[in-house]
Amino acid sequence: MALAASLTLRMPVTSAQAPALDPGLVRRAVAADAYAKTRPGVIGIVVYDRRTGAIWQNGNANSTVWAESTEKLEMVASLLSRNESHAISLTADDRDLMHRMLNVSDDNAADALWKRYGGASFARDLGRFGMTSSTFRTPQSPYWGWMRTTAADLDRLINSALAQLNPADRNYLIGEMRSVGSDQQWGVWGAGPAAQPGNKDGWSPDNPDGSWLDNSVGFVGPDERYTLAITDNTQTVANGDQVGRATDTQVANILFNGYFH
Repeated sequence: MALAASLTLRMPVTSAQAPALDPGLVRRAVAADAYAKTRPGVIGIVVYDRRTGAIWQNGNANSTVWAESTEKLEMVASLLSRNESHAISLTADDRDLMHRMLNVSDDNAADALWKRYGGASFARDLGRFGMTSSTFRTPQSPYWGWMRTTAADLDRLINSALAQLNPADRNYLIGEMRSVGSDQQWGVWGAGPAAQPGNKDGWSPDNPDGSWLDNSVGFVGPDERYTLAITDNTQTVANGDQVGRATDTQVANILFNGYFH
């Protein structure tokens, strides 16, 4: 409840409309982008200050990539929202599947919930979370594993979820994202322990040439003050997953490691 009281609700807008981040963080963001430009592929970065409404994004923030398992975050937010409005009633099994999706990015759990609650319903909820640029490969028969998105959309997703969910559900989501399994302790996680990061990652070699995508979205700081979304179309086949994870983690490290005291 303290979070809702301490933060004025603002949703990310375009950089032309929003105030700037504090100068120190802008310098870090510029350095993170400069580093990203030395890495293979196309890296999108968005940083948002939930307290002031300030936003920074690089030139690839609206470049589309396969979302991979970051779509599982939208699925969980959608289910929690619908449960809160009494449109559905989540069972203990549903909640176990949600935990498995968030903690270890379990694909079978995502498949089960997608089928149980109707994939089209999750697709319709993209707008609820501001994901205006996200589309499914087959709109008539959407599947969670085949959605294209942007860093800007992923940042709007995490912001919308934190803003819209009731305190109990928001705290549940924050706790799950702060305690992800070892296979997701990269990307936003690279902000370091002092930043109290939480994230949902997505990764797979889904490009036609077999090159890897490694995406990460989450929050950092006391009261989850900042959100961070990183998309990484590595354009790398051999060891592409390691390349993408290292890039995303270092972006978060440059941005936030040592920023909080």
